[in-house]
Amino acid sequence: MAFDYKKEYREFYMPKNKPGIVTLPPMNYLAVRVQGDPNRENSEYKQSIGLLYGIAFTIKMSKKGDRQIEGYFDYVVPPLEGFWWQEGVAGIDYNQKALLRGISVIRLPDFVTREDFEWAVGEATRKKKTDFSKVEFLSYDEGECVQCMHIGSYDDEPATVALMHDYMERQGYALDITDKRMHHEIYLSDARKVAPEKLKTVLRHPVKKVNS
Repeated sequence: MAFDYKKEYREFYMPKNKPGIVTLPPMNYLAVRVQGDPNRENSEYKQSIGLLYGIAFTIKMSKKGDRQIEGYFDYVVPPLEGFWWQEGVAGIDYNQKALLRGISVIRLPDFVTREDFEWAVGEATRKKKTDFSKVEFLSYDEGECVQCMHIGSYDDEPATVALMHDYMERQGYALDITDKRMHHEIYLSDARKVAPEKLKTVLRHPVKKVNS
């Protein structure tokens, strides 16, 4: 049975549709930096998805080739995620999507080293005849956050975010979005196949404890 991060770490990937506080360990990701409206045809964001999965599956299928990665175990490729921000905006202004900047990411298993990543980029480039140079190895320490499962359209996220912020304040926390700690989304549904009102997205914001 392949290791499934969503099932093994349900507190990170399958939270309830009511806010809660969670502490995340440092994680490594495949990452592609993007900007502009992600919904636009041929957007940088949409292009990033193919690049990320190209490397993710090169690593996953390495077991069938000459590269035997130390510590490898069979696993389900984790879901697509995104870190988002807008210059000069605290949080996200959903009416100004053209101003969005982001990092599109897929979590890497802990056994994948930077050397393994560099091999995968070279291998995918050679086999797929595609330029994967935009893909980075990103280490991110998210720390303490408020999170909630959002069910519905991405445009309706502000209502869930408002619930998250109200909850964190009642628990003695303050929002701590910075240039190092960002608005985070985990996409559990395929927007091409699922109706907008049924989309499942984990929303996560960094927080810090308020001195009493």
